Amino acid sequence: MQHISYYSLPQPPVGRPAIPSTSLVRVVRTHFGLTLEALAAYLRVSVGLVSHLEAGRRALSGPLLLRLSHLARHVPEVPAALTEAETIARLTPPSAPLLEARLDYCQHHAGRLRRELRAFADQLRLAGHWQQALPTLLPAAPDATAAAWLDRRQQQTAADLDADSSAHYHLLRARLLALEAETEALKQLLALLPD
Repeated sequence: MQHISYYSLPQPPVGRPAIPSTSLVRVVRTHFGLTLEALAAYLRVSVGLVSHLEAGRRALSGPLLLRLSHLARHVPEVPAALTEAETIARLTPPSAPLLEARLDYCQHHAGRLRRELRAFADQLRLAGHWQQALPTLLPAAPDATAAAWLDRRQQQTAADLDADSSAHYHLLRARLLALEAETEALKQLLALLPD
């Protein structure tokens, strides 16, 4: 009989799942993006005390509540997400050289993808020609060598027109559309920047 020790058995996870805190300390800390250390420095207490206050293991004393209330009064009742316009209004104007470099990148790669798609379209066009001609060419092959060549051509045509080739074409097209959209957005953004 094999001996099984307690420690060789699978162990349940230690502790309990974390429950997000809704304490005033946590709300203030989250609203202002403060670390435990930063809030502890502001309140002039230890990091451990802030952690206990946030978890609800300790109560806020009068002086701490007073110091925290200076921050807490700037926390809205229901934190609202910024709209895109509000987010943009808070940003400094972007760096034109960085945007111009990205625009060059997008234009270059979009041009490369256009060339690749044109070559792919030509390959599909030729495969379509072979697909139409092979049903009559194969039975009329003059000899076994020609028949073998036409058979290989038929296999290549099938590969050129299969689902993988279709997926490849559509992925190239999607990448091109994304680069073209980014190019237009960058041009519009650069047009808004002061000279």
